[in-house]
Amino acid sequence: MKKIFVATMLLLLPTMLLAQSDDFGIWTSVDVTKKVNNKLSVGLEGEMRTRDNVSTTSRWSVGVDANYKLLPWLKASAGYTFLYDNNEKLTYHTDGTINKEAHFWAPRHRFQVSLTADYDIGNFNLSLRERWQYTYRPEKTISERYDYDQEDYDGEQKTYSGKGKNVLRSRVQLEYKIPNCSLRPYISAEAYNAWSLQKMRYTIGTDWKINKQHSIGVFYRYQTVNKDDDDYDTGNMHILGIGYKLKF
Repeated sequence: MKKIFVATMLLLLPTMLLAQSDDFGIWTSVDVTKKVNNKLSVGLEGEMRTRDNVSTTSRWSVGVDANYKLLPWLKASAGYTFLYDNNEKLTYHTDGTINKEAHFWAPRHRFQVSLTADYDIGNFNLSLRERWQYTYRPEKTISERYDYDQEDYDGEQKTYSGKGKNVLRSRVQLEYKIPNCSLRPYISAEAYNAWSLQKMRYTIGTDWKINKQHSIGVFYRYQTVNKDDDDYDTGNMHILGIGYKLKF
């Protein structure tokens, strides 16, 4: 595992140096999957994310899902995720300078359904996943915001209205099954659409199957943001991810 981690960091270093103005974060996850029968499985996942060059914890989440194999090449899934986000809200003057700033933690609720089709081409597996997700952010009232004009907190309550958002996520992925090897490298691209293209994610990674039950995944992801008011995402981001998976 140490060798994989070091090799990944060495590969990512040139890319990260080319875009020093972009943010960098680390995402970690634990995923547990229970196979009910040959077609149905259920899962539980926990995740933690960081931003601001790993100096800020941006999100905790826990989710449940169920996957059902409709056909040998087609799988359906549905799930719910509870998100607890570290929000940063800014208001601006007409000249573009910051007026007030607020930091607060708040929950979100996310529901999603997906269809994933895949096709084997020799040792390669090509898959396409279409996912609809709906995220609801409840109303949140905070006690005060920082006022840059007064250089102090304003002492006034501020309420952010609740809102919901629908997003269609389209992901294409190519995985290479190395003969007689426990590594499964892959590349993918995913588009987020909500009446317009809001975000793109480009990922390269590998899963390392330790045995039939345990595996570890590492990946590098570059995220470009056009306009995404549902997350904290306000700029492009380099992401290093590591996750542990248990299947039984």
